[in-house]
Parts: sequence; structure tokens; C-alpha cells
Amino acid sequence: MKIYIDGVFYPESEAKVSVFDHGLLYGDGIFEGIRFYNGRVFRLTEHLERLWDSAKAIALKMPLTFAELEAATLETIRQNGLRDGYIRLVVTRGKGNLGLSPDRCPKACVIIIADKIQLYPEEKYQQGMVMVTCATRRAAPAALLPAVKSLNYLNNVMAKVEATHAGADEGLMLNEQGYVAECTGDNIFVIKKGAVTTPPVYAGALGGITRDVVFEICEELGIPIREREMTRYDVYTADECFLTGTAAEVIAAIELDTRPIGDGKPGAITQRVIEKFRKLTSETGTVIYG
Repeated sequence: MKIYIDGVFYPESEAKVSVFDHGLLYGDGIFEGIRFYNGRVFRLTEHLERLWDSAKAIALKMPLTFAELEAATLETIRQNGLRDGYIRLVVTRGKGNLGLSPDRCPKACVIIIADKIQLYPEEKYQQGMVMVTCATRRAAPAALLPAVKSLNYLNNVMAKVEATHAGADEGLMLNEQGYVAECTGDNIFVIKKGAVTTPPVYAGALGGITRDVVFEICEELGIPIREREMTRYDVYTADECFLTGTAAEVIAAIELDTRPIGDGKPGAITQRVIEKFRKLTSETGTVIYG
């Protein structure tokens, strides 16, 4: 495997960053997870735009232009000879000192990894996910902006620990007001009487790229979809439920807190969305080998 770090491709065994990098010391940085299928990168422009927005929100100066980063991302895939896989694009504040101030970091560090990924076992895509509600709340916007895809993921990690200890596949996170925000790494959608509902981003959800694609799919399929504040009651009483994320793609959730959702199986509308999503990923995207 070859990994891109600040303009150079290194073998995995030689890919290193400084122990004084503020991404390591303070979680001070941003990232994107990006999928590529059949020799095409899915929604690359949208992912890079979100990365730029995250950088602006945390006052991080990008060391590359948009076009340069796009080219570096594609070249990283080529260097590894892949046609299907996952990109982890990381931008840290860069090397500084042991002090907190980002002013001591003269230049941001860019890391690009291209590899294979499978977030959940294949049987989960057939049978659906089991969820539990986590006691750990989603960080409030006044504390840590949920719209920023930052390296500070401890909030999500601790919720994931709770879900794992409870024997569940995924954890549902609420905001401080008790409304549904998202899962530990995925956006959540419920279906009731043929209509799809998902929490608004201001409730604490990350504005997911796959989430946006679902809105497009529902519009194309003629399925009503809306954003609305949700409680666990809306999930408990839903006919169907599914989760979305770049790594997870689209996957059904069939239980929350021991309560079956619908008939406890992936539903018909969920299956239609998954089918359309997979068609999009196989046929569209930025060409890698052109």
C-alpha cells in the first residue's frame, strides 16, 4: 500500500507523521471518507466541498488548491491499483508544539489513504441492524459544531462503545433536548405510511453525502421525504428504518431497544432505495483511470 503525505507517496511501513502534529495531540483537523466503485469516485466534488467547508469553519488554511487535492486523491487510488474501495482523506493542523495554540502550526498536513473497507458483515445488509439508544448525547452545536467532520470523534466513539457493550450493531444518539440526532457514524431515516423522515442537521446530525443522495433517490422514485425533529417514539413505531453513511452505504435497521421496527425485517421502500443507490454508485462518479 502507498500512502500520500504532503505530496509524497510512502510505503505503509514508512508512512509517518510527527508526534507533535496537532491532529494527534488535540484532534485538531478534519477528514472525509470517500468511496469509489468500478473505477469511479462517488460524489468526489461534494466530499471535497464539505472538507473545504469544515476547514473554513475551524479556521484551517488548506495547503492545496481544490484541483490539486482532487488530483492527489485520484493519484493515490492509481498508485494502489484499485478500482473499488475507500479513501480516508485527512487534513491536520500540522506540526506544532505541545501548546494548544494553532498559531504554532505553520502548515497543515494532508494524508490520503486508499484501501478496501467493509464496515458491517454482509449478513447485516441482508438481515438488518440492531440498535440501542446511547446515554452519551450528541455534542451540542454550541460546544462542537456537528456540521464539521473533525478529527475529534470521541463523542461518537464513546457512544459506539456503549452500543458494543450492549451487544448491538449500532447506537442511536440523541441531542441535549432528547430528540434523535443520528447514529454513531450514520444518518438515520424512518418510514411511516410510505413517507420518509430524517432529523434536520440542526438537531445534531452531520450533513451526510449519502443522506443527500437519499433525498435525490426519493424524489426520483416519487417517495415523499422530509426533515423533522424526531423522538425515539418515531423510531419505535416506524414501519421501516434505514441508516446511511459513506462507509455503511444504505443499510436497514430492524430493532431499537429490543423493540422490532415494523415486522423486524428490511422493508420494501428501504430495499428500493438500496437498489437505486447501488445502481448510482456503479454507474456514476469521477473517472479514476481516464
